[in-house]
Amino acid sequence: MTTLADVAKKANVSAMTVSRVINHPDKVTEELKQLVHQAMLELDYQPNIAAKSLVSKRSHIIKVYILEEMDTTEPYYMNLLVGIARSIGKAHYSLQLVTTDGVDRGPADGCIITGFRQADMDWIRNLRKPVVLFGENEAGFSFVDSDNYQGIVSACKHAIDTGYQQLVYIGLELEEAFTKSREKGYIDTVTKAGISPKIYRFDNRSSAARKFIQSQNEHLMKNTCFICATDRLALGINQGLQSIGVEVPDDFGIIGYDGVFLDQVSSPKLTTMKQSIVEMGEVCGELLIQKIEHNDTSQRQQRFLPQLVVRESTK
Repeated sequence: MTTLADVAKKANVSAMTVSRVINHPDKVTEELKQLVHQAMLELDYQPNIAAKSLVSKRSHIIKVYILEEMDTTEPYYMNLLVGIARSIGKAHYSLQLVTTDGVDRGPADGCIITGFRQADMDWIRNLRKPVVLFGENEAGFSFVDSDNYQGIVSACKHAIDTGYQQLVYIGLELEEAFTKSREKGYIDTVTKAGISPKIYRFDNRSSAARKFIQSQNEHLMKNTCFICATDRLALGINQGLQSIGVEVPDDFGIIGYDGVFLDQVSSPKLTTMKQSIVEMGEVCGELLIQKIEHNDTSQRQQRFLPQLVVRESTK
């Protein structure tokens, strides 16, 4: 079994230096860290996490809370967890998944929380440990999210540029920061273009959007594009339009938001605003490690601009 002394010999440094790189990386130069990490990689050295925890007085566990129902047909949260695991693994932390809100059993050095609502903010504050939220919020917590406002602006501009004369927003029945940002992006863009805003809100279920279209059959205006807050809602809009026999994308366009799975299995395939879920998960982990290891109490916000992926549901 490779020992710390073996790593020190390979890197041509002292054992104390190797220990400092592992336990107190903020106290050594980048050059030393690279030298030691390369030796660890070549020798396949795995630090003793239990011993490291004793030295640093940390558990080296990161709790990831997912506070909304997970749909196992979509890899959305799996992609997020992969990203988080990549970044915290590099810093020798382990991931613990928690799916019950308000429960803080067992040790952890920090928390990443997603799927939260305004009602969750009080118990999140009471965690009294470093926290990063995956999702825009108005409560003053550091967060990582897609640029919800600009993402919908881009979707609307694409619809206008391709010739759709009416834009209808299909939103979520939630009063949360991210839903407000997406709706504002829609309102600002269509208003600037001289189009009257039309907004409908539903639970994030394709069946609700499908039934809405079927109920509006006689009132639908051709050359309309539906700007949807999620791909799931976009899928429902598509199903509804197909059920009443209209043409997509010639008569009606559809743009979703997520770009994780449903956009590709829909027929026709959905134009969508694709989020960088894995990369955002990595940054969640990086921000939290920074808070833990450098006692960083500042509020940080990092937004990722989603990518417009044009497919068969728009002209």
